[in-house]
Amino acid sequence: MKLNKARVWLGGIAGGVVWLAWGFFIGMRQAPLYEAMQKQGLFLKEPRYPLFTAYWIAFIFVMSILIAHLYAWSRATAGPGLRTALRVGMIVGFCAGVPSNFAQATWSPIPLALPLGWMLDLWGGAILAAVVAGFLYKE
Repeated sequence: MKLNKARVWLGGIAGGVVWLAWGFFIGMRQAPLYEAMQKQGLFLKEPRYPLFTAYWIAFIFVMSILIAHLYAWSRATAGPGLRTALRVGMIVGFCAGVPSNFAQATWSPIPLALPLGWMLDLWGGAILAAVVAGFLYKE
């Protein structure tokens, strides 16, 4: 089966835009917690990597494009449609968001709302990106 690379890229980029909007929504709700953790000295006041925001945005787009590829490849065995997109997004999002944030919730002296929000950002964002990619992909 030959993939429609243009539609994979379109779905991946559109999925990345939706994921970034979702992440912004989550992040804005967590902003007061970030400020409180900085005041307590649990978070750095300045990022260790000055271009962190640019890197994070790039990572989200790369992940979204990879998710779009996974969706396109999965269509051959799982079939096209929402169900396959949801499965791909849930699998990738779980792997990206749950184990590391479970560890953060277990071992970090920060409010549980922070790792929960990070997990929701990654897991929910991956699902949204996969659904967008699935909606836009055409053979």
